[in-house]
Amino acid sequence: MTGKERIRTVIDHRSADRIALDFGGTNVTGMHCRVMAALRDHYGLDRHPVYVYEPGQMLGLMEDDLAEALGIDTIGCFAKEDSFGVPNEDWKEYTMPWGQTIMFPAKLADCLEMRDGNLYGYPCGDKSLPPSGEMPERCFFFSSIERQQGEIDDEKLNVEDNLQEYGDISDEGLAYWKQTIEKAAASGRAVCASLGGMALGDVARIISMAIREPRGIRSVAEWYMSMILRPDYIKEVFDRQSQIAIRNLEKINAVVGDKIDVVYVCGTDFGTQNSQFCSVETFRDLYLPYYQRMNDWIHANTNWKTFKHSCGAVFPFMESFIDCGFDIINPVQISATDMDPKTLKANFGDRITFWGGGVDTQHTLPFGTPDQIRDEVRRLCDIFGENGGFVFNTVHNIQANVPVENVVALMETLKEIRK
Repeated sequence: MTGKERIRTVIDHRSADRIALDFGGTNVTGMHCRVMAALRDHYGLDRHPVYVYEPGQMLGLMEDDLAEALGIDTIGCFAKEDSFGVPNEDWKEYTMPWGQTIMFPAKLADCLEMRDGNLYGYPCGDKSLPPSGEMPERCFFFSSIERQQGEIDDEKLNVEDNLQEYGDISDEGLAYWKQTIEKAAASGRAVCASLGGMALGDVARIISMAIREPRGIRSVAEWYMSMILRPDYIKEVFDRQSQIAIRNLEKINAVVGDKIDVVYVCGTDFGTQNSQFCSVETFRDLYLPYYQRMNDWIHANTNWKTFKHSCGAVFPFMESFIDCGFDIINPVQISATDMDPKTLKANFGDRITFWGGGVDTQHTLPFGTPDQIRDEVRRLCDIFGENGGFVFNTVHNIQANVPVENVVALMETLKEIRK
């Protein structure tokens, strides 16, 4: 089977020739650039600085040679602009505070500024504006800086303000996606496209590092309170946003068709480590109708499969995710409350694909021994992999300080399982 065929088979809940594997297909299934550089060294690949396409999480671009060495079945297609709103082009070497030289877009590299041990970045690389991202001393990724513009006046709230990062796709944007997706499809791997525009209430978008002058509700706490205080406002934002998204999906589908296999819809988190950010009733009232609208359009007009990311203890939401029309749930945070792998597979495994959950990234991968990692990977592949409905990935991105010997133990165990 090709990577495309393997991914398609398991999402259809059929057994493939081997466990399907993703690393680098999305912004929540990747690797920190530090780990990626170490893996390139381990496998004897060309030694050059890793291209960091997503600076917020410092994710490295999965190049073809490493994807081949690891046996990856997916290929990611991402927006032209990174999380600071800077186009991923005109690459330039930049040395990070921990000493690693990586590749950044020149416009981003030139705008970064070190102050008091912290590294700051600016929206769209524009230093005439306040910084929008901060990498604290001894940290390995950027955190968004909240830029709420004064007190919120409910009488003056304007839905347009919370839609400023969304809009109809331009001819230039459409040409970019056509070229990017066609190139990816030629790889033979499953194309995972992060088309954007569908992230309902994702706080990463609410306090986006890319927005020049954020307006509306741009505070995480205020946004969550608004689910209770301003539900009609949120519904209007989601209604308008989902309409814009569908218009853009129509245009993209017209130029790329079935070259996309999986579309990343939304990364809004609904689970904490032990509980949930809102009730199931609130989710079904505020979010479900608009997720359903977008998923229904995709399923009625394309053969794409839809991907939902939510960290945390989301067992209570699983039926609702399925009702929304999602084909895939990620990252399957098995260390969170009630996220037992056997229970998840038994209750939902024939109706939704688990993309992730292959090893615990809070405890086992960073702090376990190679033998513990091997045992956990085998056990979880046995549970989730039965009768398809499973794509192997870790529970979220592999972080900077994970020992490379542990990552190698993971990869080599997968190779043995997948023979």
